[in-house]
Amino acid sequence: MMIALHKNARTTPAVRAQIAASGEAASSLAARFGITEATVYKWKQRKVFQDRPHTAHRLQTTLTPAHEAIAVELRKTLLLPLDDLLAITREFLCKDVSRSGLDRCLRRHGVGNLAALQPATPKPPHKAFKAYEPGYLHMDVKYLPQMADETRRRYLFVAIDRATRWVFVAVKNNKTAASARSFLKALHKACPIKITKLLTDNGKEFTDRLFASRERLPSGNHEFDQLCTALGIEHRLTKPRTPQTNGMVERFNGRISDVLNTHRFNSGQDLEQTLLRYAALYNHQFPQSALKSKTPIQTMKAWYDSHPHLFVKRPYDRPGCDT
Repeated sequence: MMIALHKNARTTPAVRAQIAASGEAASSLAARFGITEATVYKWKQRKVFQDRPHTAHRLQTTLTPAHEAIAVELRKTLLLPLDDLLAITREFLCKDVSRSGLDRCLRRHGVGNLAALQPATPKPPHKAFKAYEPGYLHMDVKYLPQMADETRRRYLFVAIDRATRWVFVAVKNNKTAASARSFLKALHKACPIKITKLLTDNGKEFTDRLFASRERLPSGNHEFDQLCTALGIEHRLTKPRTPQTNGMVERFNGRISDVLNTHRFNSGQDLEQTLLRYAALYNHQFPQSALKSKTPIQTMKAWYDSHPHLFVKRPYDRPGCDT
C-alpha cells in the first residue's frame, strides 16, 4: 500500500494511531518516537491519522467571484497575455489586483497557459518526393572529421537514386572538380541503372555557375558538365540557397553523421572502410518504409523485372556477381 506523507513527517499513520491509543505520558511517547510533546498531544486529539492538505482554507485574493469569472472569460475570448489582461482588470474590475494574484486566478481556473488556449495550427502534410523511374540520382559532398594519422580532412562523395534509394559513396582527398569527375566515372561504372538525370548543388566541384547569381547559367565548359554530356546525363542544379531541394541525399548524410557520432575510428583507413561497409549494408540489408519494407537492392531487382530497359546490367543481391 502506497502512503503519501508530508516530506517533513516524522511518523506514519500507524505510529499516530498507536500514540492516540496509548495511555503513556506524553514525555515518554515523545522520547520513544523522536518527536515533540506538542506533536504527541496533536495526534491524541485526532481521529483521522492521515496528513491533512496544507492548502489555505481561505484564498488571499482581491477579486470577487464575479470579477474572476469576467477575467477568465476575457482570457478565453480575447486570448490576452497576462500583462494586457492585468491592465484591463485594474482599469475596469479591481484596481488593487496584483499581477501574481491575477496569475493565480487564471491558473486556478485552468487558463494559465495561453498557448494551450490558442487554436492548434495543423502541421503541413509531409510532401513525398515526386515519383520517378530509376535513373534520377542526387549527388552531394559531406565533410569528414580529420583523423589522428591525417594531415587534412577528407570528403565523402554521395550519390543516391531517387526511385530505389540505392547509394554509392567514395572518399576523396579534396572536393575539386577533378574529384567530382572521378566520382562520377566510378558511379557510372558501378550503377546498374542507366543514369539519365543528376541533381547537384552549386558547389564549384559541380558547376561554374556563380552561387550568388540566379540568372547566370552554367557555361558548359566545366569538366563535370562535360563528362555528364559525354555520358548522356542531364545535369540539373538546385536553386541557390535551397538545400531542401536535394533533401534525399541530405537525409542519407544524416545517417552518415549518426555513424560518425557513434563510432570511434583508429585511423583514416578505418573511417573509410566503415563508411563503405555501411553503404553496402544500407543497399543490401536495411529495409526502408519508403520502399514498402524492402531494401534498395530488392527494389532495384523488382524494377529490373518490370522495366529492364532502364538498366545497363542486371542488379544482384551480392556485389561482384556481374563483372
